[in-house]
Amino acid sequence: MADPRSYRPRPGEIPTDPGVYRFRDQHGRVIYVGKARSLRPRLSSYFQDLRALHPRTAQMVTTGASVEWTVVRNEVEALQLEYSWIKEFDPRFNVKYRDDKSYPYLAVTMGEEFPRAQVMRGRKRPGTRYFGPYTHAWAIRETMDTLLRVFPVRTCSAGVFRRAEQVGRPCLLGYIDKCSAPCVGRVDPEEHRAIAEDFCAFMAGDSARFVRDLEERMRQASADLDFETAARLRDDLGALRKALERSAVVLSDATDADVYALAEDELEVAVQVFHVRGGRIRGQRGWVSEKGAESTPEVVEHLLQQVYGAERGEDVPREVLVPMLPDGHEEVQEWLTGLRGARVGVRVPQRGDKRTLMQTVARNAEQALARHKVARSGDLTLRSQALQELQEVLELDDAPLRIESFDISHVQGSDVVGSMVVFEDGLARKGEYRRFIVRSGTGDDTAAMHEVLTRRFRHLAAAPTPGADEEGRPTKFAYPPNLVVVDGGRPQVRAAQSALAEVGVADVTVIGLAKRLEEVWNADQDYPVVLPRTSEALYLLQRVRDEAHRFANTFHRQRRSRSMTTSALDGIPGLGPARQQALLRHLGSVKAVRTASVEQLQEVPGVGPALAAVVHERLSGEQPAPAVNLSTGEVLE
Repeated sequence: MADPRSYRPRPGEIPTDPGVYRFRDQHGRVIYVGKARSLRPRLSSYFQDLRALHPRTAQMVTTGASVEWTVVRNEVEALQLEYSWIKEFDPRFNVKYRDDKSYPYLAVTMGEEFPRAQVMRGRKRPGTRYFGPYTHAWAIRETMDTLLRVFPVRTCSAGVFRRAEQVGRPCLLGYIDKCSAPCVGRVDPEEHRAIAEDFCAFMAGDSARFVRDLEERMRQASADLDFETAARLRDDLGALRKALERSAVVLSDATDADVYALAEDELEVAVQVFHVRGGRIRGQRGWVSEKGAESTPEVVEHLLQQVYGAERGEDVPREVLVPMLPDGHEEVQEWLTGLRGARVGVRVPQRGDKRTLMQTVARNAEQALARHKVARSGDLTLRSQALQELQEVLELDDAPLRIESFDISHVQGSDVVGSMVVFEDGLARKGEYRRFIVRSGTGDDTAAMHEVLTRRFRHLAAAPTPGADEEGRPTKFAYPPNLVVVDGGRPQVRAAQSALAEVGVADVTVIGLAKRLEEVWNADQDYPVVLPRTSEALYLLQRVRDEAHRFANTFHRQRRSRSMTTSALDGIPGLGPARQQALLRHLGSVKAVRTASVEQLQEVPGVGPALAAVVHERLSGEQPAPAVNLSTGEVLE
């Protein structure tokens, strides 16, 4: 590990101009490429105290052995040079956005003498027009099958085309008029290319022109009493409209736009983009990437850089809608405008259809991140790797096959609750989850954590056999954990360790996971353990901690909602929460309880004649104040 001070340039040597910089390791390999509006403050920020840096940034500067920079005239040039260097050197510390799956495109090989329409994946080829991406290949084939009767472009492979040329007989599509059969000379290369260009124009969004043309020709044929031609044109028109119905109109102004949205956590970011052409969604793409030290504006800037840097100008839309403007978005707009050859706007939609569409894309990004996490957690190999890493890092005797995590939730010390979640073999065991109402009522997180851990492990310490009672039956907290994870740093860990020591449990390891830098704290160590951002062990700990946080917050919201609701049944002697719930379940509402007779009240389980008389007397006299939700002011029945 290198000391960054050994290669830190003197501040006076670094220019204040815009530029691009490269960090190299001891072997001369480029490990990071970045750009800056002013090189001096940006480069100086890398050579501060390592504890103040993001873990990934700290790892980068300690891996590096030298830094160099290139001054450019403006930020647009810096943006272009940064992209070129990232593509050339593929630096290991630059965030890379990789497709979460291989998307199929509808491709038309305009570079060939007889262009061919086909499904194509992988790297884009020069001389080929691409439409999409589509979610499924069958969607492309259905679209092509519908449009071939109007645009009979070639779809066969080179081998089939050559065989048809040799025998002088077209394939089936040629016989049913879904191919213009250039292989047997029905059309010459110029006529076939015109058909392919019309097909591309329709797929690019210029659909209204073809619909109007077919309608006009159909009306003219009908006026000329050529009903056979009119019927054929009617069917062609129906095929075009059917193809258009497959992509719903989302923007009524026929805008060409790419709409981006992000969903992120501490470790990863999921990106979704909808490609809208002519107001219709023509394709969708997604990426999932590791998250470095970049802020959201920087993530957006590098995303646009990687997406459009390899695109042709005609693939850049008129508008790029993003969840947050990138730093220096004017320079990004200028760069995209240069690629497209016409004005490109980069902005955040604030209202209307575009804002609604952005929310839809955001939901897709959230679901993509959730699916990615589920797939990752379901991988047995990765789970085993995570448990093995935890065993090595924490110096455990065995892999922590059972992990319990605890969290505290409250609002300014009110309705304090705790949660316990259980992961076995890296998977959640929801049947083992437990909730705690903190009896001390204190807003001190460490005191509440101490109480929760004491109550949980008192059962374990009291059992003659771990996880079983005197007769061998499983106890309330069935099995002892190999590892306890608390949400927080050293104070929370020490409170948990103290609780275990007080009840006599000494063979359970306790650690804390602090959110700010994802540091792993151990009560016996003065400094935290910082796991690599790509570590499966860190990913597992984060999932365990976040699940405990979610479970605690859910319970706290339920408690707070109940405590903020007043009812006419409150304050009646002998009518506690359980009997109140029984009355409401049996009769349906407070209003029905108020109008019920004594005999009807006695039908409720747990309500005897004396209590029924008290309830009837209290509620049938002067009408009490209605039930009110104090948080919303809503009157509840």
